[in-house]
Amino acid sequence: MRNINMDVLRGIAVLGLMFMNIYSFALFEYDYTPSAAPPFSDSLIYTVNTVFIDGRFRSLFCLLFGASLVIQWQLWQNVEKQHKRLQVLACIGLAHGFLLWAGDILFIYACAGWLTLKFSQQDEEKILRMSILFLFLGAFISFLLAFVEPEFTPVTRSSESFLMAYDAAYSSYFAGFVSNFLMFIIMLIAVPLITMWMAAGLMLVGVYLYKQGVFVDGLTKAQLNMIVPAAIGLTVVRLMIDPSSSVFMYAIVEPINWLAALAVAICYCHIIIKVVKNTPSNCLLLQQAGRMSLTLYLMQTVVFILFFKVAYPTAALNFDRIDYWLVIAVVLVFQLFFCKVYSQYFTHGPCEFIWRKLSR
Repeated sequence: MRNINMDVLRGIAVLGLMFMNIYSFALFEYDYTPSAAPPFSDSLIYTVNTVFIDGRFRSLFCLLFGASLVIQWQLWQNVEKQHKRLQVLACIGLAHGFLLWAGDILFIYACAGWLTLKFSQQDEEKILRMSILFLFLGAFISFLLAFVEPEFTPVTRSSESFLMAYDAAYSSYFAGFVSNFLMFIIMLIAVPLITMWMAAGLMLVGVYLYKQGVFVDGLTKAQLNMIVPAAIGLTVVRLMIDPSSSVFMYAIVEPINWLAALAVAICYCHIIIKVVKNTPSNCLLLQQAGRMSLTLYLMQTVVFILFFKVAYPTAALNFDRIDYWLVIAVVLVFQLFFCKVYSQYFTHGPCEFIWRKLSR
């Protein structure tokens, strides 16, 4: 029987990714850059992002990806077939990253998935130990690298460095392509250093949770008593950290946020599982979105590139956070409408269908 809970969670994750990814489509190097006098809505949305969004949906996606690897093994009993699917996903990710958007996660997921498969059939205690090892390895490396060239100078849209980066990316379509190409090379360098270990650690947590039955029944009372305080405590610590106050605070902020994101993502899993109850009639639109998450993820790239690079290239110079959220609202409604209509005629999303065909 298909796990409806996981479909809904995957739909929430892919739609939730937009709330952080969108800023990088305007100007990848700087993510969101405020004006010299940002409105109050910027501070409010920043706090909401930090508590509920930043890293949370990415972590949720990793948990689900790890759990899906176990499900595939149970169905196929063939690790070579899983490797083939990951190879195809890696190729899709490389094409996506080099040709469209340097923030691609598909290549990272393919690499981390390959590493996860090596441990996914171990006993649950070893899976949990390896997940903790990978998470802390990635966090420790990230902590050390932050000391190389810490950045404390506030950057606004009027800063010379920001305007130079904007000109380099927007002077022509070719310049934008070259800028993206170079940024993705830098992202690939980070894969074996940081991101693969963090993603694999999260995926192994997903494997562990799946084997514990969490994606069917939710967390046990004992697990809740551990995860909820961790989510609240780590998030509060993250809110209290001022990364510009010292080099140490600058270095520790990202590892703390990763761990907070994991704890919050697990809480999201529990809440949604208790609401959906693995019932096909619950949250149908989100189920449909979850079944074509690859299509929606790649569609977001195409839509945002057309918007920021073609239709409204000055958005990076003018948009506050609330403006980005309005764009997200429109795209979110469009994607849910697309899922509703498309699912009436087809079982698999177009990109999922191509992925399946190439993986044979």
